[in-house]
Amino acid sequence: MDNDNDENTIRVITPNKKSGEIYGIVEKMSGASRLIVMCEDGVTRNCRIPGKMKKRMWIREGDLVIVKPWEFQDEKGDIIYRYTKTQAAYLSRNHMLPEIIDVFNEKQ
Repeated sequence: MDNDNDENTIRVITPNKKSGEIYGIVEKMSGASRLIVMCEDGVTRNCRIPGKMKKRMWIREGDLVIVKPWEFQDEKGDIIYRYTKTQAAYLSRNHMLPEIIDVFNEKQ
């Protein structure tokens, strides 16, 4: 059952556009599980890290994340997922990131 394509395949989670999830880059840590995130729609949001992610996944400045904006306050949101550097580079190489947040683009 060897498949040569499995070695080179990287599977990454993408935002669910139907539920309003978008890409974002963490700009600043605000403390108390809060972050300032620049989102792909050009809005800077004050996002929080949900309790189930706090201890499991550490988030730093410059990380690529998936944000779900709040329905009742558009300037706030929740962090859904954090990409590793390898996953972020993969998304950038395959042009899956919007230009506004593609800071992983390697100039060649």
